Amino acid sequence: MSREITPPPAGYDAGREQMLDFKVDEQLLQVVETDAKNFILTTVDEMFNWARLSSIWPVTFGLACCAIEMMATSATRYDIDRFGAGAFRATPRQADLMIVSGTVTAKMATRLKLIYDQMPEPKWVIAMGSCAIGGGPYFKYGYHVVKGVDFIVPVDVYVPGCPPRPEVLLDGLMRLQDKIRGRKGRFIAPKWVTDYAKLIPYRK
Repeated sequence: MSREITPPPAGYDAGREQMLDFKVDEQLLQVVETDAKNFILTTVDEMFNWARLSSIWPVTFGLACCAIEMMATSATRYDIDRFGAGAFRATPRQADLMIVSGTVTAKMATRLKLIYDQMPEPKWVIAMGSCAIGGGPYFKYGYHVVKGVDFIVPVDVYVPGCPPRPEVLLDGLMRLQDKIRGRKGRFIAPKWVTDYAKLIPYRK
């Protein structure tokens, strides 16, 4: 039984059928020819470092009020996952970054060191906030506060503030990525740092 071909209705544009022809085979052939001419030269170390800095997994570890800012950094407004560091792990054996966010007491110092020792190599530490950096407001009279977490674990990046805003923590994370990448640059101090340093009394 032969099928009858019905003519198109009046006013039908025959060019519409050609609009559905996306020419996929020709485009795929162009992609293959283009890839055959391109190549990338790199080292295995640079490739591994790129993979590490693009998938930093912090350990779920918060101590005091700075931890609230760390939680805000991982929320939707700041979205730390843009930098590949949003997968907070509940176990230190799956994490490679410890963000010490808050006051480190003498009782918590032993627990912090234990969690750090359970993290696999390579691992990094960010000291977030003035309490983790140097004791903060408890420096003089807080006998129970450790005067800097770098007495316990090696610190890679210091994020100052009381508490530091999420933007500052993201900047510290980018500085850590630069350190993992192996980028070396010259630090240019802001103008307010030199102006403030002039106000400090200096005794010879």
